[in-house]
Amino acid sequence: METGIRHTHLLSVILFLLIYLIKTVLLLSNKNEGLAKFTKAVKVPEMIVSTLFLATGIYLITQIPEIKSLLIIKIVAVLISIPLAIIGFKKKNKVLAVFSLLLIIGAYGMAEMSKKQKSKSMEALSANTLNGQELFNASCISCHGADGKLGLMEASDLSISTIDFAAKIEIIKNGKGAMTPFAEILSEEQIKAVAEYTESLKK
Repeated sequence: METGIRHTHLLSVILFLLIYLIKTVLLLSNKNEGLAKFTKAVKVPEMIVSTLFLATGIYLITQIPEIKSLLIIKIVAVLISIPLAIIGFKKKNKVLAVFSLLLIIGAYGMAEMSKKQKSKSMEALSANTLNGQELFNASCISCHGADGKLGLMEASDLSISTIDFAAKIEIIKNGKGAMTPFAEILSEEQIKAVAEYTESLKK
């Protein structure tokens, strides 16, 4: 279920940004008639997309604490940008319209930077520990969840996994599907420590 909601959230984000981008381009190009027609045409879809964006974002915040801060940044940016955009487009105020669009884009940029910083912190942690749980929490929890059952991005349910220990090591090393290969990120000992920790997640 979480995977479907996450995909819905991503789709609503893309559509939301696309609508704002088209409106802003039309406004900056002084195509007021085209802007009016487009605004009327997307009024209902825009309301649906905005609602989906907020609803799925709030759900993911409650279910996946690992990405809570990133989602809060995005949702707050949207809540601030919507009234600015409404005023900007209604009064043909180009500054407000551009600012609202940049606010959203900037928020997503900060979110991506936060992801990179998190990745760097994981690398710093992995260089100094052989603790399987710490390594798992730093690199695997966002998709597998703390209990191994989250299943985001088609991640396996580790609590019921029947894969043997050697196969687990190979998957951690080389990745599988959307999973990141960790052969160049973690040492052999660390990969083994993560695999051992996942054994403890079985029912």
